[in-house]
Amino acid sequence: MNTASCQSSITYIDGDKGILRYRGYPIEQLAEQCTYLEVAYLILHGELPTELQLKEWVKEITHHTMIHENTKKLMDGFHYDAHPMGMLISTVAALSTFYPDARHILDPAVRRLQILRLVGKMPTIAAFAYRHSLGLPYVYPDNDLSYTENFMNMLWRMAEPKFVANPVLARALDILFILHADHEQNCGTNAMRAVGSSQADPYVSTAAAAAGLSGPLHGGANEEVLRMLDEIGDVKNIRPSSSRSREARAV
Repeated sequence: MNTASCQSSITYIDGDKGILRYRGYPIEQLAEQCTYLEVAYLILHGELPTELQLKEWVKEITHHTMIHENTKKLMDGFHYDAHPMGMLISTVAALSTFYPDARHILDPAVRRLQILRLVGKMPTIAAFAYRHSLGLPYVYPDNDLSYTENFMNMLWRMAEPKFVANPVLARALDILFILHADHEQNCGTNAMRAVGSSQADPYVSTAAAAAGLSGPLHGGANEEVLRMLDEIGDVKNIRPSSSRSREARAV
């Protein structure tokens, strides 16, 4: 309510009522039946892809997962304890210098190419930031894996010749991506719209959105949730503490 500057035609969200819809589709249906890349296609194009469209879409995204070696060198320059969001913001903004064609924002073909690059490269940048924080060597994308499995590969692969993702964890992470794909006119979205309105290229505009997301009242809230889950540790540590809990168990 504090950041919306317009009404979204992509997403409807009512947190108090637990409602989230992308392009009219209820989140429950999308989370149960779709992959993240299907939902990304839906958000961008307004309808879910056909089987042929999805195959081509996945192929195009996969083609753009690698980042330039000089981008990797840029990330090497950050301090060992640099916050991952600061690294992400800076690196995404730096992509603007690697892809100067992105400035031609009035060309639909150019805009689409930057979309493919951003969707493809964002997991790579995020995973590299994570590995950097641990002092581990970067793991390059594996195009044989799905979008989410490849992200897990770049996060956690060690010395094994081929990373094999836990299918349950991969599906859970894919659903998490779906749930966070779009949240109407939030702070990050509004920041990107404001910067993009100057006809800035998509990379610096995305960096502005990520800067908004880094704040404790936006993406930082998700970070606190993850810390809380780490503190809880196991479902057995959860204790009923109210009549509402008893009602929930009864339901």
